[in-house]
Amino acid sequence: MPIKLGIPRETAKGERRVAIDAAVISRLIKLGIEIFVEQGAGKSALISDAQFEGTTMVANAKELSEQSDVIWRVQAPTADEVAMMRDGSVLIGTLMAHNNIAMLKALEDKKIASFAMELIPRISRAQSMDVLSSQAAIAGYKAAVMGADIAPRFFPMLTTAAGTIRPSKVIVIGVGVAGLQAIATAKRLGAVVEAYDVRPETAEQIESLGAKAITLSISATGEGGYARELSSEERDKQQKELAEYIATADVLITTAAIPGKPSPKIIPVETVEGMKEGAVIIDLAAEGGGNCVLTEPGKTITHGDVIIHAPLDVASQVPVHASEMYAKNLYNFMLLLIDEQGDYVPNFEDEIVIGALLTKDGEVMHEGTLELLNKTRGEK
Repeated sequence: MPIKLGIPRETAKGERRVAIDAAVISRLIKLGIEIFVEQGAGKSALISDAQFEGTTMVANAKELSEQSDVIWRVQAPTADEVAMMRDGSVLIGTLMAHNNIAMLKALEDKKIASFAMELIPRISRAQSMDVLSSQAAIAGYKAAVMGADIAPRFFPMLTTAAGTIRPSKVIVIGVGVAGLQAIATAKRLGAVVEAYDVRPETAEQIESLGAKAITLSISATGEGGYARELSSEERDKQQKELAEYIATADVLITTAAIPGKPSPKIIPVETVEGMKEGAVIIDLAAEGGGNCVLTEPGKTITHGDVIIHAPLDVASQVPVHASEMYAKNLYNFMLLLIDEQGDYVPNFEDEIVIGALLTKDGEVMHEGTLELLNKTRGEK
């Protein structure tokens, strides 16, 4: 029988996104999938219940869970929300299990097949499903806008009757999807932009956006498109060389993150204290603790005359387009789990499917997550 798909209202603090939009709804209906949406699920993303045309609205999360074979979410559910789900049902979302062991154990108990979108392999065939990239692009854009808003100086050069105002200098550290979008947006706002990444191959990407690539003596090319962790000696040398560039910045945007691990600390106190008066740091790595040692995730603080802004869940601040992009990622992944009639028939030999598989039949299937879970249980 065709799948019954449930879309709950997100309950994580401050979350404004929803896991579906009108365009994806119409595509799913053509596949024969029946869709249930919790009342008010799209309110924070400016999507009224009336806009979920073709779906069945339900009053609350419990009723939704009881009727759904598959549930799509933006953020991970709580253990109590998992407990509402039907035994043997399917959960798809950005689950971040390393931060939510209670949820993971609940998924095991209910024998729920769960797929974590952040675990999807970063290969060419999976680009249309890559939620990390789609949401990071939004975060990078927003970081540049935040920097322009907080900074006490104009971004663009202005020629006025009172004289010419020189443009601000923005330095971006970490040239993944978020960093590239931050570079592009800062350039569009008129700033002079420089950028640095430990992977030397990013220099061409930086320069293609009209920015200057900062070259240091440290290289840390890793696997899967990510940078490897630096040794303590390499990190010290990197920080010392970067400090000379950072001292010239009006706005510093840091985006360096390692999925499932704390964000690398690449901006020490001494570097902050060497920055200009009124300089701004936008720490996009705050979810993992931040790239600056002074960062307080979720807060804006001042150290001396430098402002350090460490926003959380940045993509949620642009909920309309973030929801649209996220829903398309989920839809494209869903196509790997169903047949032409809309029945749930996942191909567990597909590297994308098996890569995203977190739990199945009461067991944790993802090796890294299993190791973490075993540590919490005191197992070897």
